[in-house]
Amino acid sequence: MDKNPDLVYSDRFGIKSREYISLGCDILPVLKGRSPVQIYSDFMRNFRDTFREFLGSIITDIQVGMGPAGELRYASSPSQRLKWHWRFYEIGEFQIYDRYMLASLRASAQDAGKPDWGIRGPAGPARLRQRPEELEFFKSTGIWRTIYGHFFLEWYSGMLLLHGERLCMAAKTIFHGTGVNIAAKVGGIFWHYHTISHPSELTAGYYNTSGRDGYLPIIQMFGRHGITLCCECFELVDQAEKKLHPTSSPEGLVKRLVLAAKACDVPLVGETTDSRIDNTSQKNVLEMFMLYSDGLTDPSISLNFGKMNAKLYKHDNWTRFCSLVEQMSRVNDFQSKLNYTTGDGPRSVSSVLATEAFAYSS
Repeated sequence: MDKNPDLVYSDRFGIKSREYISLGCDILPVLKGRSPVQIYSDFMRNFRDTFREFLGSIITDIQVGMGPAGELRYASSPSQRLKWHWRFYEIGEFQIYDRYMLASLRASAQDAGKPDWGIRGPAGPARLRQRPEELEFFKSTGIWRTIYGHFFLEWYSGMLLLHGERLCMAAKTIFHGTGVNIAAKVGGIFWHYHTISHPSELTAGYYNTSGRDGYLPIIQMFGRHGITLCCECFELVDQAEKKLHPTSSPEGLVKRLVLAAKACDVPLVGETTDSRIDNTSQKNVLEMFMLYSDGLTDPSISLNFGKMNAKLYKHDNWTRFCSLVEQMSRVNDFQSKLNYTTGDGPRSVSSVLATEAFAYSS
């Protein structure tokens, strides 16, 4: 990266992210004659060979990293630069200004008969906390609705989808016959979710707007390769997040992912973002599990309890955690509590919901 800065993502301001290699050079021999996808594949193959005797018994699940923080997305809001602020305010920047991404954009624009569209990407925010309605591309009647906007977002999200396809194919081939379940993660980008353009999702590579489901193609891809979908924010509630940003909706995002996974018959792993789950958050987790499982003859859903640390073992937190595990493992109790809290009519659950917890290590 020091010798070739174009290996990393870059935005229009020249700010680079070293969190992940630019997917623009996925299959190019830029690493001493080898491509990034070859390197990723060699790592997975070496992991398989080193731990072969444990695969399928001790090691039962493998999550394949596909981008920053392991998530299939662009580094649109680099975590090391913005820290916690990006979570609630940052629209993000399109990551296309390394030479490899620009070369792909130019080629796509030429194919579309619009070479001018390949010179640069759309302008994002000039300030950290600009609102979508202040920006020509992202406002409700903005450029994202035009033919050019559709071209650019199709290309940008398509590049991400192609990157995911390559890694899914590699992982499926390498771990075939080992008995492990392979999962991949989608980013939980829920701020600005209740806007029309969903700008933070667009810059992250998810062509998801009020009138278009940008997650369905990703989940369908996972389904083709037998990959489990992992998504976080299962315990977050709109009421709390809207106090920090009024257009946030973690519940809306998770519900969309859950329903898409159910429709595609893709196994689902929910993930929490904190070691503390209050009663309202606990109810959210259970409702999402019921939403996925309802009507399926053999639902495949589990929970990764994130950030399992010393904070979890405080009395109130530990009591709630034990209660959550108990409710997820007792079908009748789970069903009655959900009906009571949501006002829904009787609903059927056809199998016991399983829970997985990462081992706590000091």
